[in-house]
Amino acid sequence: MGHTQTSDRKKDHIDLAFESVVANQDHRFYYEPLFSGHPTGELEKVNFAGKEMKAPLWVSSMTGGTKEAGTINRNLAKACGQFGLGMGLGSCRIILNDDEYLPDFQLRKEMGDYPLYANLGVAQLEELFAEGKEHLITELIKRTETDGLIIHVNPLQEWLQPEGDVFRNAPLDTIRQTLGLGINVIVKEVGQGFGPASLKELMQMHLVAIDFGAHGGTNFSKLEMHRSSDMRHEAYDKVAAWGHSAEEMVGFYNQIDEEILSLNRKADIIISGGVRDFMDGYYLTNKINGNAIYGQASAFLKHARGSYAELEEYVELQIKGLALASTYLSLRRET
Repeated sequence: MGHTQTSDRKKDHIDLAFESVVANQDHRFYYEPLFSGHPTGELEKVNFAGKEMKAPLWVSSMTGGTKEAGTINRNLAKACGQFGLGMGLGSCRIILNDDEYLPDFQLRKEMGDYPLYANLGVAQLEELFAEGKEHLITELIKRTETDGLIIHVNPLQEWLQPEGDVFRNAPLDTIRQTLGLGINVIVKEVGQGFGPASLKELMQMHLVAIDFGAHGGTNFSKLEMHRSSDMRHEAYDKVAAWGHSAEEMVGFYNQIDEEILSLNRKADIIISGGVRDFMDGYYLTNKINGNAIYGQASAFLKHARGSYAELEEYVELQIKGLALASTYLSLRRET
């Protein structure tokens, strides 16, 4: 029986060999197979935003406030609690003055004590400060039992929305006002990333983390273009292409770090935007000269819509893949 199985397996190998020629090698890494047995699947613990995580993986902010979103959020939070990951909530604007959808954002029970952050846009924060209602920000954090606030910076998205909010102040001023509340703050772009001058400013602020939200992932500005009139679409179509990739931003960060030295407050980094899988995550977090984890949104969303078992399998495979990469791959530093 054993001989027959082995024979069949060898035949399968021969048949499949013709279909398995690797056309494109990954030139970001050296592959070193000699120095370790197979990984157990466990990773070194990661310190992020003052808390310990079991893997350097962040569930980036997604939607909230609908029946489907409530199910998605709970699935995602359950996975974070099980595998020791961090998570950013989708925009919490809908619950600032109304508790109808609050249960969709109360995920601490599922998350355990892993990092969980609320999320508001610059436009909402600007409005709250203008109206003297900034107390709603700290109340939001208490109501959602979160560790702090993600400020999502989205001027292009708002500009391209027919019903978009108007920024009256520079986002940098609004960020400074929010820091004045004494809360933990993460600053995130929503699909274009930050250029070097913007990133340099953020690196010198007392932030908990900077989330790249780079060009290459879910581009909310491009999504807005699909909702626009034909004339508006034609006029602004190329605007959605503005921005910087995650790898480009890693380069910005490393260069700025060398330039400003001790002025870098060393906020933790979430590398997100076009991070497709554990290979991209492993590469980028090892390439940056800072304490970094990586974030994904659409990949999680794809698997969180169905049964929890599907999401569980996806996350488990990603973590095991990351363990495999960290065991046998090293970066080609010249890339």
